[in-house]
Amino acid sequence: MPRQKKCPKCEEGAPAWLLTYGDMTTLLLTFFVLMFTTAEVDGSELRMILAAFQGLGSFRGGNTLQVGKLAEMGHTVMALPSRERGSALDKARRTAISTFQPELKTKKVRIKEDERGLVISLAADSFFRPASAEINIEESRGVLQKASALLSAAELSNRKFRIEGHTDSVPTDSKGEWPTNWELSADRAVNVLHYLVDFGVNERQFQVAGFADTVPLASNDTPEGRAYNRRIDIIILTEGHL
Repeated sequence: MPRQKKCPKCEEGAPAWLLTYGDMTTLLLTFFVLMFTTAEVDGSELRMILAAFQGLGSFRGGNTLQVGKLAEMGHTVMALPSRERGSALDKARRTAISTFQPELKTKKVRIKEDERGLVISLAADSFFRPASAEINIEESRGVLQKASALLSAAELSNRKFRIEGHTDSVPTDSKGEWPTNWELSADRAVNVLHYLVDFGVNERQFQVAGFADTVPLASNDTPEGRAYNRRIDIIILTEGHL
C-alpha cells in the first residue's frame, strides 16, 4: 500500500495584506465617526471631503486634499467655501425655514438647496396677476418683507443673491405687454427686486435673470405641473455661482 504524503503545515494568522487592509478600514471608520460627531457639518465641506474618496469602491484610489488644482472639481481647495461662509448659509437655511413656516405649509414658498445655493421659491400664482408681471402686493407684502429681512442679515452682507424668473410653456399674447415668456419672466424678477429694495435690501448684492420656460421643475403637460413651474427663485448664491 503506497504511503500517503503528509500535508504541509499551514501558516497561522492572517496574511500580511489583510492586516494592512483592516487597519485602513478602521482608520476610515474612525475618520467618518469623528466627522459626524462634530457640532456641525457644513454641506459644502462634506461634499469636498467625499469627493476626495471617489473611486475607492473600484480600487482606483482617491484625490489628495491639498492646496492646488483639483481637476475633478474645477476649483482649488482654497477657493472652496470656508467654514464661516458655509455656516452662514446653513444659518440662513434654518432661519428661512423658521420664517416662512406658514407659507411652506400653504406651498406659497418652497425652500431647497442645490448647486446654485439656498433657493427660496415663490409660487408665481400667489404673487402675480395671471399672465402679468404686476405683483399683487396686497397678497405678497408680508412674504417679501420677510425675504428682505432674511437677505439683509449681517452674516449675509458679503453674499451675492440672484432673482430668477421662471414661467410655464404656455405662450403669452404676442401683441401684449409681454410678447414672450422671456419678457414676462425677466420683468417678474425685476419687479420682485424693486420691492425687496423698497423693503431694505442692498440692490448691489443682486443679479436678475429671466429663464422663460427653459428650466421646468415638472411636466408642462398638466395644470399642476405648469403651476409648479411658474415661480420666482430667490437664491443665496454659493461661491461657485457668483
